[in-house]
Amino acid sequence: MFGSNLQLKINFRIKFIVFFAGFFIPFILNAQPREVVAKKGEGVYRLLTRNGLSASEYMDAFIELNKGRLGEDNMLFAGAKYILPDTEIDPAAAAETTTSPVKTARFDIFGEDYAEVEILDDKLDGAIYYLVAGHGGPDPGAVGYYNNRMLCEDEYAYDVTLRLARELIEYGATVYMITRDQNDGIRDESYLKPDKDERCYPNQVIPINQLRRLRQRTDAVNNLYRKNRGAFQRMIAIHVDARSHGENIDVFFYHDRRSTNGEKASRTLQNKFQEKYDTHQPGRGYHGTVSPRALYVVRNTYPVAVYIELGNINHFRDQQRFILPNNRQALANWLTEGLLDDFDNNK
Repeated sequence: MFGSNLQLKINFRIKFIVFFAGFFIPFILNAQPREVVAKKGEGVYRLLTRNGLSASEYMDAFIELNKGRLGEDNMLFAGAKYILPDTEIDPAAAAETTTSPVKTARFDIFGEDYAEVEILDDKLDGAIYYLVAGHGGPDPGAVGYYNNRMLCEDEYAYDVTLRLARELIEYGATVYMITRDQNDGIRDESYLKPDKDERCYPNQVIPINQLRRLRQRTDAVNNLYRKNRGAFQRMIAIHVDARSHGENIDVFFYHDRRSTNGEKASRTLQNKFQEKYDTHQPGRGYHGTVSPRALYVVRNTYPVAVYIELGNINHFRDQQRFILPNNRQALANWLTEGLLDDFDNNK
């Protein structure tokens, strides 16, 4: 009898301990922070979506959790670990994410470090983008100086355009680089060495005459547009402005005055930049404008066109926007988010 009572007590204790432990294990597991490693060129938006989280829902929580680990304007550092916000994980979705093969594609134009592109999802499936980095070939565009180093518009516009192209491809878009340089790739230096070997799609020598240059890239876009008639298509031109040394400007946008959709797309991008400044630099204010302008490539290309000026190449604060590689990536990330909104608005 004594032995029997003892066994009952032991069994009760074991069951209680198992129940007690089982009751608290989920809370212990959920209490452990989930850390992920940032990939090269990745921003907060992409890191969250890559890990199955809604950027709009979890962006603020992520920034708050990692504010001691982030760079200027909440930039991520490649190879660094970041904490993901606590979420309720759907086991079925988690299993699907774990077992699904990672889709990648290689694009040598992005350079060796960035050539392998992970396809995150198909949000932009069916969208076609013609990306035109300003100037190139014999024309460096606007020229400024920083610490006695020459800054050429075509090099910085091209690097931001390449980063934008890579981001769009990650979301399933078809992208054509109209201005292209087979040697440069995406570069992480502050001072981008100028050269004159850029070509126009598919591999045309860029002429010295300005009108011929503009007509060449316009024809390249329009020939592709005809082949893709009926698809969702956008032409995005990226430039750096040149004004007086004392004039600080924000990223601003031009469209063709005849194009309602061009204005709408421009305002969608403007709104995205306003949202980003409100989040990352509250109180600073954002004054980027949207306006019509009779620019040759905007007026003569067939797709809906948006022409973007990144800043004043002669102003110290504006120069930080594009000489710092993390800032160039941020520009590409924000433009991508705006173009995602533009695509959603036109489905």
